[in-house]
Amino acid sequence: MLRLDPLVLALLLPAVLLAVTVHEYAHALVADRLGDPTARQLGRLSLNPLVHLDVLGTLFFVLFGFGWARPVPVNPRNFADPRQGMLQVALAGPLANVTVAFAVGLLIRAPGVIDGLWLALASMLVRINLVLAIFNLIPIPPLDGSRILTSLLPVDRAQAYARIQPYGTVLLLLLLYTGVVGQVISPAIRWLYAISTGSFSL
Repeated sequence: MLRLDPLVLALLLPAVLLAVTVHEYAHALVADRLGDPTARQLGRLSLNPLVHLDVLGTLFFVLFGFGWARPVPVNPRNFADPRQGMLQVALAGPLANVTVAFAVGLLIRAPGVIDGLWLALASMLVRINLVLAIFNLIPIPPLDGSRILTSLLPVDRAQAYARIQPYGTVLLLLLLYTGVVGQVISPAIRWLYAISTGSFSL
């Protein structure tokens, strides 16, 4: 049975809650600003973490360091340009997480501003936000990366790519289980962590 350090868990859970809330709220906010009220009508244009949590995704964060939240529902037909609208909505989540990571990183860099457990929590916040951002850029459905790629591909190729959608979750879980995901995204996470905090130690 996996044993988790209570202190690590106490730092991890609020970091995960903040990261997934910011991520999904950014999706909902951009979609709403672009003319799609779906998320707002369903109560997802909210900073309440409970409306965004996915139980399995949160469990994966705790056990494996990678996870996800409940996807924000979006109706691209409400956008003036559906493909550009979906591109902006998909990018909003990862960009919001990177913004939070760099903002908290500034606090870590500032001498004497935070220390002790606050420093440990800040470090965890940076790490989790970067993990969520980079993980979601993987171009496998239902992650944001798949929406970004679909928006950038020519229409015929986007339609062909969309055929893998029913198998996306299984493929993603397989890549997580085999450790491929960690090998692919860990260098980017370490690089951004070093830039944002001034430290190469995660």
